[in-house]
Amino acid sequence: MGNELTAEMVVDAAALATPVISPDGRWVAYAVSSVGQPDEHRCSALWLVATDGSAPPRQLTAGTANDVSPRWAPDGSALYFCSDRAEHGTAQLQRIRIDGGEAESVTAWKGGISGFLPLADARLVAVIAKDEPTDEDERRKKERDDAKVWGERVPYERLRLLDLDTRVIRTVNGLADRHVTELAQRPDGGPLALISWSTPDLDPGMLTNELHVLNVDSGEVRDLGRAAAEAFSLAWWNADGAWHLAYVGVTPPGAIGGYAAFDLDVAAAGEHRLLTAGLTVCPIELAQVADGPPLVLCADGLDSAIYRLDPHKLQRLSTVDGRAGSLTASASGALVAARNSTTYVPDNVHVGPPGGPLTAVTDVSPELRDIQWGSQERLSYKASDGLQLDGLLILPAGKTRNDGPFALVTLVHGGPYDRYADMFALGWFRSGQWLATAGYAVFLPNPRGGQGHGHDFAAAVTGAVGVDDWTDIVTGIDLLIADGVADPDRLGIGGWSQGGFMTAWAVGQTDRFKAGIMGAGISDWGVMAATGETPSFEAGLSGSTGWEGIGPHRHDRVSPISFASKVHTPLLILHGEDDTNVPVSQAEFFHRALRRFDVAHEYVVYPREGHPIKERAHQLDLLRRTRDWFEQWLAVEK
Repeated sequence: MGNELTAEMVVDAAALATPVISPDGRWVAYAVSSVGQPDEHRCSALWLVATDGSAPPRQLTAGTANDVSPRWAPDGSALYFCSDRAEHGTAQLQRIRIDGGEAESVTAWKGGISGFLPLADARLVAVIAKDEPTDEDERRKKERDDAKVWGERVPYERLRLLDLDTRVIRTVNGLADRHVTELAQRPDGGPLALISWSTPDLDPGMLTNELHVLNVDSGEVRDLGRAAAEAFSLAWWNADGAWHLAYVGVTPPGAIGGYAAFDLDVAAAGEHRLLTAGLTVCPIELAQVADGPPLVLCADGLDSAIYRLDPHKLQRLSTVDGRAGSLTASASGALVAARNSTTYVPDNVHVGPPGGPLTAVTDVSPELRDIQWGSQERLSYKASDGLQLDGLLILPAGKTRNDGPFALVTLVHGGPYDRYADMFALGWFRSGQWLATAGYAVFLPNPRGGQGHGHDFAAAVTGAVGVDDWTDIVTGIDLLIADGVADPDRLGIGGWSQGGFMTAWAVGQTDRFKAGIMGAGISDWGVMAATGETPSFEAGLSGSTGWEGIGPHRHDRVSPISFASKVHTPLLILHGEDDTNVPVSQAEFFHRALRRFDVAHEYVVYPREGHPIKERAHQLDLLRRTRDWFEQWLAVEK
């Protein structure tokens, strides 16, 4: 019998982020924080671990500030990182030697640093930062003369060069008013490539990506033209004697679809070749290698995979069990490191050759080892139209299928371009094991529209979200009922973001669920286009925005609010008050409709929270409230 899982154990567990391997492959630096932050200010510490396991992980910084985003100095002797230790909420660039000593601040830029890259010339660091406030800006702030005029005083993140000897920061000219988002230097110490947006706003910013190359010595900027939507994860490589740039972006032509890997001959600056056409995996990110082609980390069904770029097609190197992220390679490419979570183990740093296997070199949450988890199974089944689908089933802790049927809670993932991999399902809302340890069976479906099955699978929900993806989920539930796993009279459903939308949609389509939880969910796609961060994306999913003319509009047919009069299922609505991704008006609209039709529901708003819930007390409340809500309506048999 294992220890009892508590809500405190979930939110106080360690969260590992941004591992980066040293150029010589000897060390991996990474950041560790707790899942839930105690107040509005997050704290994070940097750690160091030997890749060969010869020494245990060693903490480099105290963790009393938000120390994040470590990057190695070119010679591997020191780490640069961002920290708000001088002023909470304002990050400055810091440097710490790995052989000991205190970190030193190397910038004091008003407004803070948002990104950086140490350059091959050890005297220089490229930094990304907004303009410092002028005297006029300070006057306006002091006198509250702060009317916001659209298009004026736009907070562009600009590319700048920091001279470490003089500590002078010089702004790079030649980019006009472009918002810089990412940097990558050619491995031989040559030019600096960057991605820019037309505006800091996600929409149209991420749809107006351009590539540029900066000659660091001369300051000359060369424009390489428009990149694919949402372009990110730049990497250089030498293909057939010519320098190329590769990156990840949305497969054209629409805003909805799987990510693809693209390649551009820098000298020719011609066509952006799509390297992953026809593949049933989805690139997640690239890892630059100094002495060879970049590596590509891909979502591959319930697992992950490492590929190598090739001028003609990708070469598969290995499979990584579960969900991997933050792939990083040594200079030679002989060794890689990544975050990796498997079925019963949370994210840890895993290290190995790109051809596998990768082995864990950290154990950040040993206190979770002695919990008796629910048995997690892989599912494979066909949709009603024959499309191959997958997902996961978690049985109640200590139970087998023979003990069923069980109360079943279906948890729908966000996105919709996300997925459930065969990873550890425990968190403030990805709470499969939190429910399984309370006696529920949990279904984690991967309906069409998600990641890990190629572009066509992801693009299948274009203009019709909530239609075929909804039937994919229903088909899975029906199969679990037929198999004797799920009790048809004790079904619940929940989710966050896109999963919250699907929950609101579900309870308007059927009364078969006895309870639902709508977390940060969409109730009206037209209002989302009016108030959310990405109207082009919302219109791509729902089919319209509302400004095309007199309705009814296409999005009305897939908006849960249109079916609110048919809802009878008790619903718990949870939302962050300061959410700009899915504004709280989405929850308010559905709450008012359910109140109008006298539907049993609770409406909970978390102050200061955005789209993810971050504060510890709020995460504790959410976890306990989730269990209590399903217990009230599903009556788990003890």
